[in-house]
Amino acid sequence: MKRVRINTMEELSVAIGVSRPTLSRYFNDPKSVRPSTAEKIRLGLQQVDYIPNFFATRMNRESTGIVGVIIPYLHDLFFASLLEAIEKIGLQHDFTILTQSSHGDPRLEARAVERFISMNADAIVISPLGMDSDVAALELAASKLPVVFIDSNLPEHLPNVDFVGTDNRQSINIIVDYLCRTGTAPIFFSMPRLNSNSQEREAAYVERMQWHGLEPQVLIHEKLPERWSERWSFESYAYQLMDEYFSRGRYTQDTLLCVNDLLAIGVLRAATRHHLIIKPSAGAAGIRVAGHGGYPLSDYMTPSLTTVAQDVNALAGAAINMVIERVRGAGSSLPSRQLFEASLKIQESA
Repeated sequence: MKRVRINTMEELSVAIGVSRPTLSRYFNDPKSVRPSTAEKIRLGLQQVDYIPNFFATRMNRESTGIVGVIIPYLHDLFFASLLEAIEKIGLQHDFTILTQSSHGDPRLEARAVERFISMNADAIVISPLGMDSDVAALELAASKLPVVFIDSNLPEHLPNVDFVGTDNRQSINIIVDYLCRTGTAPIFFSMPRLNSNSQEREAAYVERMQWHGLEPQVLIHEKLPERWSERWSFESYAYQLMDEYFSRGRYTQDTLLCVNDLLAIGVLRAATRHHLIIKPSAGAAGIRVAGHGGYPLSDYMTPSLTTVAQDVNALAGAAINMVIERVRGAGSSLPSRQLFEASLKIQESA
């Protein structure tokens, strides 16, 4: 039997035989109407073709159930994995997760923040761009609704915003210890300082090398020539920089600890181009490369990448719990800060 097409709540009210306010209460919370009325509406909906307007059914709620998530790039598989974990955990708590990408652009990041405010989102979970972020836009958001920073932070500008991330000191310590134990001491391949992670990991590296009684060495180019792509194209940056160094015979037998896995991928591509990847069984010295983050495809590269894997499920779970506490007003008035340990993944590259 073909169901009757219903376009408005008024039409639905006539078709089912209940008042519009009763329908509105039912769509907000089926338990808010009498059981007999709820059953009548439920059976009536089976006879018609009607999809409630998502925003209209939430206009009078104290909570819209919307959590906005803003990440720097969708094509970065770390952020894609983090987003997937947030969506799965958010759904378990009946949140609707809406996602925006800033595409590495502070203007788009600020616009995404404003859009979620205008939608009356319950909260925003954001991995901020860092030094490039529009601090004023983030301050405005934090004054209007709960904001949780995830993965990267802005402690100098927004110290009162909740934060969940990886314990960079712990993660860098375990991989520096491993690299020092198994071969030449690592040179830290950093990047233009875009966010708190790059700074924290570099500082942790320097501290751990000094703890070992070794001289820290940091490789970094603060400014990228125009031909080196955009600031967040880490693979391109690393490949083109190391291609030039390898062409001059530099770093060809060293250990490079990269600030993130995307840099390591670029280094490995350049090393492969210059035939610097040597199997341990060959008995010769070759370059060793390690990363940070646990990039989902690191297991399937050639060679597979030694790295420290961040716990995306723990990060996502903590972020959603922070949102729940803030939305319900159950948490402390003080900002929450949770750090999670990473795990060492020893593979072929180092």
